[in-house]
Amino acid sequence: MVRKIVTVVLIGSGLMMAACNTVRGAAKDVNSAANATENAIH
Repeated sequence: MVRKIVTVVLIGSGLMMAACNTVRGAAKDVNSAANATENAIH
């Protein structure tokens, strides 16, 4: 039983870290696009 709980926690942690990196990457892309648009306007 403990082994199953540890496995679920480790898999969940891995998925959360992957999702966090994906969100950070998307935020950087959006920020970069906003900066490019702003620079093109000025």
